[in-house]
Amino acid sequence: MSTLTLQQAQTIVDAALKKSKEAGYQPMGIAVLDAAGNLKAFVSEDGASMFRFDVARAKAWGAVGMGVASRKLAERAKDNPNFFVALAATADGKFLPQTGAVVIRDAAGQLLGAVGASGGTGDEDEAICIAGVQAAGLVNG
Repeated sequence: MSTLTLQQAQTIVDAALKKSKEAGYQPMGIAVLDAAGNLKAFVSEDGASMFRFDVARAKAWGAVGMGVASRKLAERAKDNPNFFVALAATADGKFLPQTGAVVIRDAAGQLLGAVGASGGTGDEDEAICIAGVQAAGLVNG
């Protein structure tokens, strides 16, 4: 059974930050969670607002909990808003179905965790998460 290592989580964060800086995005908060939804790594760039941690973690928490990227959760929420509102309330605000997080899998497809970002548009947040997962030699899904 594979687990997400601290070194992998740090690589994800570092590569995501690099991608963000190269693209000229606003200051980011990036959260990496393990398969149980526990925080493995987090970074808040200078100038990032105080909400970045909560938003990045909630995007990643929802993704790892449901086993799909937060983009997919946002699409599902459009068709069943009452369920997703209830889920967010049940999760004490730790669940946010908004684009900006991807799940992390090993080469065999086993779920290792998720990474979420907050600071740019949903597409920008998602792009840096994907770059981080790929830099760690893992699979986003």
